[in-house]
Amino acid sequence: MSGPTYRLTDLADPQLTDIQRAGLAFGESVEVDLSIDAVLGAARDQTGLTEFGPEDFVERLGLWLSEVDEDEERTKLGRFGLYNDCVRHAVNRLRIHDLLDRQPEIHEEEIRQPIIVLGLPRSGTTHLVNLIAADQRLRSMPLWEGQAPVAEENPTRGVDDPRHIRAAKNWERMITTSPVAAAMHAMEPDHVHEELELMLPDFSSYNQEWVARVPKWVDYYLAHDQRPHYQYLKTALKILQWYMPRDRWVLKCPQHLEQIGPLIETFPDATFVVTHRDPVSVVQSAATMNCYTARIMYTKTRPGWYLDYWTRRIRQLLEASVRDRHLLPEERTYDVYFHEFMKDDVGTVERIYETADLEMTDVSRREIQAQLAGHERGRFGRVVYDLRADFGATPEDVRAPFDFYFDRFPVEIEVE
Repeated sequence: MSGPTYRLTDLADPQLTDIQRAGLAFGESVEVDLSIDAVLGAARDQTGLTEFGPEDFVERLGLWLSEVDEDEERTKLGRFGLYNDCVRHAVNRLRIHDLLDRQPEIHEEEIRQPIIVLGLPRSGTTHLVNLIAADQRLRSMPLWEGQAPVAEENPTRGVDDPRHIRAAKNWERMITTSPVAAAMHAMEPDHVHEELELMLPDFSSYNQEWVARVPKWVDYYLAHDQRPHYQYLKTALKILQWYMPRDRWVLKCPQHLEQIGPLIETFPDATFVVTHRDPVSVVQSAATMNCYTARIMYTKTRPGWYLDYWTRRIRQLLEASVRDRHLLPEERTYDVYFHEFMKDDVGTVERIYETADLEMTDVSRREIQAQLAGHERGRFGRVVYDLRADFGATPEDVRAPFDFYFDRFPVEIEVE
């Protein structure tokens, strides 16, 4: 069953709900110390642990905190959200390094022949990876596990696991306070999540640009070699595999498009699934989502800023992917076009399995069909986008910088 249809006409001049106004009022009542010492001290207090491992992460954490701290348009609620996120990542880092010290055999785990989905955000990667992850022969990372990879107490891996309970409460809160955001990007506890979550305890990845206006951080991230952070990700995957072994993983993250070199060096025997979609659809979706959430994170929503920003970043992602495409092994790479995937999602998975040399069994097909039946697209609602009305731009203007991409791949134009 489909959820409600949302048409956001107040991006530039938000009309806040009572719940959103209450959240902002709460933020005004909280003093937040966005300092490295405050974040790391809170993490130590929560865990009783003291060893964070290599200290190079401190510089990156400091940039995350300072850039938001210096932003006069960030609301106090937005500051509070960043503080809580950073404390959670620091807590996870403490627990990861404590577990590795106590269980060094985890390093001997092998991540073999993963299936890795890389493609633009909002291009069907989430739907695709959740379909493949329904095959119980494969290991995947649900949201609740990614947000707390090390079990701190009474781990059960079920709905009564403390980590699952926390994630479920967060999802219920999101549905209540921001149903439109839930419609744009579901955050259910068992929803298969992007593995970049496992880079956050190392305080890297492109994740920060989805939660804050951080151009300085993005410049820093793009200027630094990401291979050490991909190795950190791989070590975290070994922890999850140690908890619950499987022969092969299914992973996905749009960031990989601009990090193909580090990705293939970290997972040299992987099968790579590259998704493609009209960049205009991607830009309008990303800009709308970020601009909508800005109504409680910033004093000014700045629709034009988000349109310009995501047009530039999507272009950077695609330019890097075209530049480095030759690094992907042709025999283990499969391209998925959004318009074809939407018409035949199970058939798409079958063709991916052929590329990955993985048998599609009757059991696997039933598991995938069950996933489809229980997780219809749009069940939490559907957002109607309008570039002209919301951002004062035409699809032709936004599409103009992407000729190089359309020249390389037969992507169907969606937004006219």
